[in-house]
Amino acid sequence: MSVKHPAPARGILMFLIGLMIASGVIRLGMSWSAAQALTAPASGTVAEVTPQPSLTADTCTKTTPEVLAAFREREELLTTREFAAEERIAALSMAEDLIRKRLTELEAAEAALAETLARADGAAEGDLTRLTSVYEAMKPKEAAALFATMDPQFAAGFLGRLRPEAAAAILSGMEAQSAYAISAILAGRNARVPTR
Repeated sequence: MSVKHPAPARGILMFLIGLMIASGVIRLGMSWSAAQALTAPASGTVAEVTPQPSLTADTCTKTTPEVLAAFREREELLTTREFAAEERIAALSMAEDLIRKRLTELEAAEAALAETLARADGAAEGDLTRLTSVYEAMKPKEAAALFATMDPQFAAGFLGRLRPEAAAAILSGMEAQSAYAISAILAGRNARVPTR
């Protein structure tokens, strides 16, 4: 977004600046001429006066365009910098809006994922609970034959969920080596839990 100044207002402003500069230069020239007159010899003879460079309207006319050109150059530089700053602000604003939008989308996706994981955990827990109930309802001899075919880690996980009486009946129906392996896993599964 660039700020546009109306052309007539800019021209009037430059004209007024030029008049002020010319007025100041003329006043300096008059003050200097007056100081020369006061310091001239007071005798009745006319002293020869060496021409001194003075600031006249003609001199002001020559310097005023240069000053005005410098002011215009400075104004163009400031306008360019202002335009660049406004572009940066606009770009930062757009980036901020995009980041805010992405954060909102990310939070929504995170909430949806948490809900999905909670449902999956709930479903898995429900499945394990039902299967545990099935194993508890089985005859110990049949359950022992089934647990003997399972991986010891997997079997230990289910036996740990069973009621102690049902787990004891199943373990007693298994071969001693399989029962020992499962018992060792059950005994050591909380051994690495931090105590503090």
